[in-house]
Amino acid sequence: MSKYIHFFIGLMALAVMASCKKESTSTVANEPVVVGYLLPGQPVSIKVYQQKGLTDTATFGALISGLKLTVSDGSKTVQLTETATGTYTYSDLSFLVAGKTYSLQFAYNGANVSASTLMPAKPTGYKASRTSANIPTTNSVSYNSDIAVTYTWNNPDSLYHVLVFKNDDPSPYNINLRANDLVNFTLNAERNASFNLYYRTLNYIGTYRVILYSVNKEYINALSSNANSSSQSLTNPPTNITNGFGIFTAMQSDTVALTLTQY
Repeated sequence: MSKYIHFFIGLMALAVMASCKKESTSTVANEPVVVGYLLPGQPVSIKVYQQKGLTDTATFGALISGLKLTVSDGSKTVQLTETATGTYTYSDLSFLVAGKTYSLQFAYNGANVSASTLMPAKPTGYKASRTSANIPTTNSVSYNSDIAVTYTWNNPDSLYHVLVFKNDDPSPYNINLRANDLVNFTLNAERNASFNLYYRTLNYIGTYRVILYSVNKEYINALSSNANSSSQSLTNPPTNITNGFGIFTAMQSDTVALTLTQY
């Protein structure tokens, strides 16, 4: 699986949110949970889970083995190989191309599970107003009101974008000393061509990779819903999976660095 996928804070939580179910006899309880993120230059890798109950303390339901997943780009259909329990892959790196629509299909419990997603264009013109910043003390006016960095990129087609901040330090230092502060985080830039990062968003010093992803609406829907709701309150979690839950989506990325200090 792509190393970039692991940078998404909350990506797997989106599937967790979708996989939680009310304890009932509803037929939807037998529908699978799909987790698939497509990035050009990386193998296709899709995981399929059973749903789990709200009282289940496991992160996911059990992975589902023995399925036959196919993905089509409109002209070529490939069958994925189960390389680990419930994990289905296709290793030809030339398969994923910008501008193509990819369709997933497989049978489960007598139903045809399907989804489709468009591979967006790779971000271009991505740059930062600066690549290092000294964070003011957290009780200062500037910490709460000033812009630390402005990120800009080309977006003539008004694509959706998110910014993922990944700290590379082995032991990041928390300047706020709050146990619940996130080291790595994702910000929704919506359909804009710029984003202002405020000092008040920053809780750790160190070296970050700031990854700009062009994404699709299905990802934004899941991200927004996950930010605004708890899994226990979601009776109709957002999903683009027919006869299932979870997410099947495509994205592309570019990266700049950010070094944060405080002295």
